[in-house]
Amino acid sequence: MNPRTTDLITPAELAARSAGAARTLVDVRTPAEYETAHIPGSINIPLPLVQAHADQLAGDLDGPVVLVCQAGGRARTAHTALTAAGAQQLTVLDGGIGAHTTAGQPVRRGRPRWALERQVRLVAGSLVAGSILASLRFPTARFLAGGIGAGLATAALTDTCAMGAALAKLPYNRGGRPVTLDDAREALRS
Repeated sequence: MNPRTTDLITPAELAARSAGAARTLVDVRTPAEYETAHIPGSINIPLPLVQAHADQLAGDLDGPVVLVCQAGGRARTAHTALTAAGAQQLTVLDGGIGAHTTAGQPVRRGRPRWALERQVRLVAGSLVAGSILASLRFPTARFLAGGIGAGLATAALTDTCAMGAALAKLPYNRGGRPVTLDDAREALRS
């Protein structure tokens, strides 16, 4: 199988298959996003933890695994990392938790917080608008807008986001208790 190929599963297919076969759901969003809304029975293992410890986590994956994030991008990144580490039977929830919710599938809700993608849009948009306004007084400030634009283009081309990774480390996105490698491995084994 080509590691660039990602198997997708729709929310309806996930609901139909979950009724029959056991499958592990791994939510790779930040702990705060997970607390806001998650699929009942899913395990939260944030993407940075997956990327840093893919070899160890791949060894703990047994049977079919569905990777979940907000829209699908981070789950695809986790799929790539885990597949490279030797994990098999991985699929990505097509459209993420957003599509799952829109399809009327059950979610467990908690304290509401903004999704990481929404935070990136707010910060990037604010920096661009602010630098354009500042450039009226300080012309070189316009280069910040160009830098943000270049960063967003790079993020799209590489399917990574440095700003999102930085925002994920803020206390707002950590949730109540950070997820450790030991927590993740224990959850996968049980």
